[in-house]
Amino acid sequence: MTPTAATSGAVAWLDDVTSAAPVVASADQRSQAAPLDQRPATVYLARLAVGARRSQLGALRTMAQFLAGADADPFTLPWQQLGYQHTQALRTQLAARYAPATANRMLAALRGVLTECWRLGLMDAEARARASDVAAVRGTTIPRGRALKGGELRALFAVCSDGSASGARDAALLATLYAGGLRRSEAVALDLADYDPTYSADASALTIRHGKGHKERVVYVQNGARTAMGDWLAIRGDAPGPLFQRLRKGGVLVHTRLTDQAVLDILQRRCTQAGVKACSPHDLRRTMISDLLDAGADISTVQKLAGHSNVTTTQRYDRRGEAVKAKAAGLLHVPYGGQE
Repeated sequence: MTPTAATSGAVAWLDDVTSAAPVVASADQRSQAAPLDQRPATVYLARLAVGARRSQLGALRTMAQFLAGADADPFTLPWQQLGYQHTQALRTQLAARYAPATANRMLAALRGVLTECWRLGLMDAEARARASDVAAVRGTTIPRGRALKGGELRALFAVCSDGSASGARDAALLATLYAGGLRRSEAVALDLADYDPTYSADASALTIRHGKGHKERVVYVQNGARTAMGDWLAIRGDAPGPLFQRLRKGGVLVHTRLTDQAVLDILQRRCTQAGVKACSPHDLRRTMISDLLDAGADISTVQKLAGHSNVTTTQRYDRRGEAVKAKAAGLLHVPYGGQE
């Protein structure tokens, strides 16, 4: 992760929690930027998984701006000068502006940078403990996105069944996102060697080697998903390399890996063709989890297939309770028959 250039303006600092009046850092402080391997934000980001760095860098930038103004640079900000009064004020700002999960993810970045301040000898353990001692933001939100209905899935796969190379690839890609519950970053990272078509008589296996948090797992491809993968591999061939590859016009293979954005673009295009309400690749993952739970699959098994670290994350995808609540609401009778 390459840090941005140090800002040329003064580094403002939150001194008075009540008034949020900034104090300008001295010219001497600004001129003595630490080496990269001594900057807490850089060291913190370096220890994260690649997929987490972008979001947590955004979190650090946002918090730096809250603390020191619009021109603040998280790589040169003196995080070691934060006290409890500053971090508590920052927590209040985050709680007011963001959903609890987002605010807590940002606070985790803050604690991580403070820990690196301590590890780098920039603050002592007691100061770090006091500055880090901010409570998590409590609250729940309705999960974003949606689960697709069966008819929508059928419509998506129907528009892919056009006899073209792109149709075969897109069907295999969508089948992998849905049947395997893959994140799009996991799907584009797959290589041909990760697919085992002979796992068993009824199932093929996909090894996810680049899962979130460096966690590997195996998912299984069966029935229509297996057929879609077979159609795509008949076109792709057996050359080593990315499982899902780019195609030029006319179905000409380009032996380069799809990007995350390309997966989103493919799904959006197929939704438009199928007349399906817009959805994201993660909605296919959400649909897989919801459908398995609806079908009676054990939640711990679904957790492992989805690659969730905690079963409570999987539970957030469980919409069965919503169906029960809707049915219960129907038991009420509102004595209103409309305007006469």
